[in-house]
Amino acid sequence: MASRPYILAETTWQHVKDAAYEVVVLPWGATEAHNYHLPYATDNLQCDHVAAEAARLAWEAGAKVVVLPIIPFGVNTGQLDITLDINLNPSTQLAMLRDIVHVLARQGIPKLVVLNGHGGNDFRQHLRELQAEFPTVFLCTVNWFKSVDRSQFFTAPGDHADALETSAMLHIAPELVRPLAEAGSGRAKQFRIEALRQGWAWAQREWSQVTADTGSGDPAEATAEK
Repeated sequence: MASRPYILAETTWQHVKDAAYEVVVLPWGATEAHNYHLPYATDNLQCDHVAAEAARLAWEAGAKVVVLPIIPFGVNTGQLDITLDINLNPSTQLAMLRDIVHVLARQGIPKLVVLNGHGGNDFRQHLRELQAEFPTVFLCTVNWFKSVDRSQFFTAPGDHADALETSAMLHIAPELVRPLAEAGSGRAKQFRIEALRQGWAWAQREWSQVTADTGSGDPAEATAEK
């Protein structure tokens, strides 16, 4: 397979030294259980795929864009008791981002897009702080999984190992998806307080108390075509 000039992991210094990149994309995922049918790397595989495809389209349109290697661990403070769900605290993420943005600012690369692939990550406050510290670098974050209206494709609600994520994995890496007959129902307990259910109040969900199979949302509607 030929190397892709917009994927840093596949390029060499011979290309990079003359590329004059203007936009850096940093995919950021998580390593966590995804029901019984999806792999622990689900968020990473999806985020990497979206980053590469978006960069390809941008590169072909003339953009000077490059995708960094994905950061495979995210904020999983609510899943600390689930085996090998790996947690990075928000403060750790901020420290990592600061170092990365410092490099871009020093090298004169003007734009960073943090492409988020995990619902537990929230980079907005980090970027507020770093934007004031590094005014020469434009900073933004994108949640790829919020870029479409899921109700156009799925009737059942969900946000983890649900029909949306399962459909994406059936399209990206079907060989890693177990038969849906093996999947749990994804039935998740809801908060008793109405404000928390409606979303205008927030509290962390303790995952092992919310769902028996680590899923949140029925994957039954999933297809690769969706």
